[in-house]
Amino acid sequence: MTTLYEPRYEHWEEARGAEIIAEHAGQEGATLVILHALQEAFGYVPEAAIPMVARALNLSRAEVHGVFTFYHDFRHKPAGRHVLKLCRAEACQAAGGDALAARAETKLGVLLGNTTADDRVTLEPIYCLGLCATAPSAMLDGRLIGRLDEKRLDALVAEAQR
Repeated sequence: MTTLYEPRYEHWEEARGAEIIAEHAGQEGATLVILHALQEAFGYVPEAAIPMVARALNLSRAEVHGVFTFYHDFRHKPAGRHVLKLCRAEACQAAGGDALAARAETKLGVLLGNTTADDRVTLEPIYCLGLCATAPSAMLDGRLIGRLDEKRLDALVAEAQR
């Protein structure tokens, strides 16, 4: 598949993964720090990295895998060029979040948790952005958006599809 943009992430290479792991192995809370650094570099945490992290930190693969699966932000595969997260917590649901999530799925042609066929947009659920007073809310590429309505959602989807 041909993409219309420069790749946002590095291609997975074991040597680069080992370099990232070594760089962060001595830090407090190293498991989380390393997993975040790997995802920042590659756009996801490659399955091959889990045993590498375990060896570097003298942990079992199960322990590292447990941390990886506990936190919803870690991905098994690369995200799209843009990541649109829709809050699915109770306050946002009560303020119309369910209808907005369905609208986003329809506009993008993917269900929550998936990436568009052109790899431009990953649509993800998130369980509380801390914007309950301005619900429903979303996040596009790390930018928080409160008081989401159909018009604002449509603008976010259009921005993400560019």
